[in-house]
Amino acid sequence: MPEPAVPRPQNDPLLRARALAAIRGERLVFHDVSFSLPPGGALLLVGPNGAGKSSLLRLLAGLTPPIAGELLWKGENALDDPPLHATRVCFVGHQDAIKPGLTVTDNLYLTGRWTNAEVLAALVSVNLEPFAALPARLLSSGQRRRLALARLALSAAPLWLLDEPTTGLDAASVRRLEARCAAYRAEGGMIVAATHLPLDLPAAQYLRLGGTNTQ
Repeated sequence: MPEPAVPRPQNDPLLRARALAAIRGERLVFHDVSFSLPPGGALLLVGPNGAGKSSLLRLLAGLTPPIAGELLWKGENALDDPPLHATRVCFVGHQDAIKPGLTVTDNLYLTGRWTNAEVLAALVSVNLEPFAALPARLLSSGQRRRLALARLALSAAPLWLLDEPTTGLDAASVRRLEARCAAYRAEGGMIVAATHLPLDLPAAQYLRLGGTNTQ
């Protein structure tokens, strides 16, 4: 099977952050964070625990407001219309957000009005189809993470926000995720991911929080 083509991002940014700052509790977690992403672009957030990677992802998802700076989508304030911005992003957080009392399949049906074929394809994409009827509480931690990542296959959002997506995954699952990310970017999708573990996103920018930023 040929590898997905490495994307060639367009020159004009679709997403732009300018001098963002955020607080958690009463603590300033980051400030003066700026970057831009064109279609097909990727940004890896790196830095120590507590540096604000998860906080930045939640801000980009529109879940928490910045205390300074602005987030632009096609040059317009992305957070002026939260319901519209929610359609632009697919956010897979550090917590898997799995309902243990529901089956694997039913957990995916909760995320939207999907056909049986769409849900099955999503499970196949993470190699979970043998467990479709199993209660989610019986899944291992790695399987729970794969179920959370199956939501990516059901999303048409142009921006993926991934918080530690490889945690708990075996090597084969990481390779599947990397291939899916490459195909998504080749179609113009953008990715912002926070990770302590290797995730191969060719030509990705790097943004270090809690230290010097590099791109």
